[in-house]
Amino acid sequence: MPHAQFPMPNSQAVDIINARVPGYQDLQMLLVNQEGIIEQILPMGTVWKRVPPTDLEILDVGGDWISLGGLDLQINGALGLAFPDLSAQNCHLLAKISQFLWDVGVDGYLPTLVTTSVENIQRSLAVIADFISTPKTGSQILGVHLEGPFLNYQKRGAHPAEYLLPLTIDEVKRVLGDYADVVKVITLAPELDPTGEVIPYLRSLGITVSLGHSQATEAQAKHAFALGATMVTHAFNAMPSLHHREPGLLGAAITHPGVMCGFIADGQHITPTMLQILLCATKGLFLVSDALSPLGLPDGFYPWDSREIEVNNGTARLPDGTLSGTTLPLLVGVQNLLKWGICDVESAIALATDAPRQAIGLPGIAINQKANLLRWHWDETTKELNWMRL
Repeated sequence: MPHAQFPMPNSQAVDIINARVPGYQDLQMLLVNQEGIIEQILPMGTVWKRVPPTDLEILDVGGDWISLGGLDLQINGALGLAFPDLSAQNCHLLAKISQFLWDVGVDGYLPTLVTTSVENIQRSLAVIADFISTPKTGSQILGVHLEGPFLNYQKRGAHPAEYLLPLTIDEVKRVLGDYADVVKVITLAPELDPTGEVIPYLRSLGITVSLGHSQATEAQAKHAFALGATMVTHAFNAMPSLHHREPGLLGAAITHPGVMCGFIADGQHITPTMLQILLCATKGLFLVSDALSPLGLPDGFYPWDSREIEVNNGTARLPDGTLSGTTLPLLVGVQNLLKWGICDVESAIALATDAPRQAIGLPGIAINQKANLLRWHWDETTKELNWMRL
């Protein structure tokens, strides 16, 4: 079912009835106009007449869930291409990756550039800026996520130490170059900037600041949130553990109403039990894939910057065992949450569709949006959640 299609008629209005919609109570009907825009979301039984009257199709989804497609705010590559390796020679792969992501249920994504040289970052930003300058089909690039190079050495994880940089406005300007308007999110370690100047500067550029790969204390994290940071990158990973006398970065984020935390639901980065604790502790969560370049390829050994990773059952590790990411599509995380029994269907769907949009200031499913919709079917007997594009 994940790759099945149930196409709606082209250039014809459609009423989708008996639908469950995340964030709405009871059954709804979604009215989609001839231009493919959601015109209304109304409770079933509401009397509605289109003005002017329009020929339309009725699609009865029989209580299935309807949502927007997924949004992946942290994805490092796919189909063998790591985004930091983008160049004029391989830029054609971006179109293939965008189509692949569309096929696995992702409407939009932030190509994520992990720590590398300033030259590599600049080259990749230039390629992505050129790619998004004209309309494309498939999943849409909404901007870039810079995961580094302003990270704490002690929490660098798989990021190469030789390319880490001090967190100053001058260094930020050097990394961004002429492409600040392409960068949507940047992950940084706030304790590296004792002046407190960098976060307000990034916010003035319209860049969302996410804290991660950090040793920040609770006090340092709270200060960063007060300065304008609003996200946390892959909660639990590359940060101090929660402790009853030092809650740290994650504790500060969980208790701050304006902060949202990304998390990976592959069963390796965080155990299901700890995920359940996180889900109980806060509503400010969204799913990410953190997928690496072998996404869409079979398990095996693959190059990763100047090193090599081994992919086994969707988990990627360096030769020394360091966890470096996954090769599982975003919506597998939704299915995992249900498989582990730690989340209800509505919440699981919203964590990959509405919540990431909220994290970067976009609306969830609502009127006046393009009806790029997924239909989700929950099988009560098998306890499986499957999806198809409408």
